[in-house]
Amino acid sequence: MNKPDVEDYLTQGIHGAKETNPDERRKFLGGLRERVEIALTQEQVKEDAVYQEVEQAMKNHKETQLLLNGHLDYGYLSKYIKIADQNNIPYTMVTNEDHNSDIGLVLAHKEAVDKENIFVTKKFDISEQQKEKKGIFSFFNKILGS
Repeated sequence: MNKPDVEDYLTQGIHGAKETNPDERRKFLGGLRERVEIALTQEQVKEDAVYQEVEQAMKNHKETQLLLNGHLDYGYLSKYIKIADQNNIPYTMVTNEDHNSDIGLVLAHKEAVDKENIFVTKKFDISEQQKEKKGIFSFFNKILGS
């Protein structure tokens, strides 16, 4: 490894310290993908109900930290902050003025865990599915005059 020279010190002074995987860190609210236990998109965080998978992960992994997207309204985040407080999990609101990640919540470890599936898939409600079908059929019925 090369010794830092004057140019390196000047560059670091002007631009800040070099950061590993900056795009990945922007996406995962300052964390790295390899450390993520579970993540939700902004849309999932905005839903009224709490994702049980996140709550269970907080109960099972007390050594984690909750990272929340600061671009989201506090009302959406408060339900997860409450659960983090109940489980003594520290949380941080992350707001990057240059980039708004599509991720709304990350539960991250201090070390790499390399979990394969970190995203929670939304369980599509059957009643919502039926409403959509009914809406489509009634739309076509109106057009066809039936």
